[in-house]
Amino acid sequence: MFSFAFRSRLRLRNHSFVSLQFVQQQFVKLLKAGIRTAPRRHFLYFCGVCSFVLSAGHLSTVALASTSYAKTAATPHHVSLLLTATLAGTKDSLEIRIDTKRPILMLYRNGSLYKRYDVALGKPATPSPVGEWKIVDKQRNWGGGFGTRWLGLNVPWGTYGIHGTNRPDLIGKYVSNGCIRMRNADVEQLYELVPVGTPVIIRGDAMKTRRALVLGNIGADVLLVQHRLQDAGYFPGKCDGRFSGKTQFWLSLYELAHHLPMDGVVGEDDYEALGLT
Repeated sequence: MFSFAFRSRLRLRNHSFVSLQFVQQQFVKLLKAGIRTAPRRHFLYFCGVCSFVLSAGHLSTVALASTSYAKTAATPHHVSLLLTATLAGTKDSLEIRIDTKRPILMLYRNGSLYKRYDVALGKPATPSPVGEWKIVDKQRNWGGGFGTRWLGLNVPWGTYGIHGTNRPDLIGKYVSNGCIRMRNADVEQLYELVPVGTPVIIRGDAMKTRRALVLGNIGADVLLVQHRLQDAGYFPGKCDGRFSGKTQFWLSLYELAHHLPMDGVVGEDDYEALGLT
């Protein structure tokens, strides 16, 4: 699979036969020739091919890369390419799935199970965040308990991610503060397979314990309560899984309107009224 990005106003004409394979072959030639010393005409021709493929709708995403070139064709063409756009014809659909009932991470490619890894999940007091998230950050060598790779998730109420570990003996157990721990060799492999934006679905029962929710609590259960309040016409704005003063205020109004104890605490009566029993 080859990726590239470019800035070019050129358009190839009379080349309706151009295929993705042809573009890949031209890119390989450029790489072998040395991009910074490739003949200008060779590079401009390649850019024209790319422009044609782009205009034909064969590219899924394009990131602009800066280019500079001399006015004469005899001068070598200097260019920087940003390897971020993927040919749609070779792009796989990837998705990570985790079921908190068993400490296993599964990577699906195009709807089929592709890789499977043993992991460690959050302990009962600090469970892994149930919900549908995305990878928003990738880092190397955080060190310590985070191991050799970090894949950050967009969980709104805290910093959660998939990462390595310095305690591989705990893989398969429920011991973390909510993150998904992997063996370093496994997370290094996963790191190379999944790009930023990959969906991460963590399944589980967010209401398994149905704790009393009070000011300062965070978690998937708080997020669910916020969504239910919003569905009932309360709690405007973004649901973030944080039991803040705003959540307490709108909960109190809901309690008042539904003749519940107006204490700003999510208890059994509130769960029942919100349909969360």
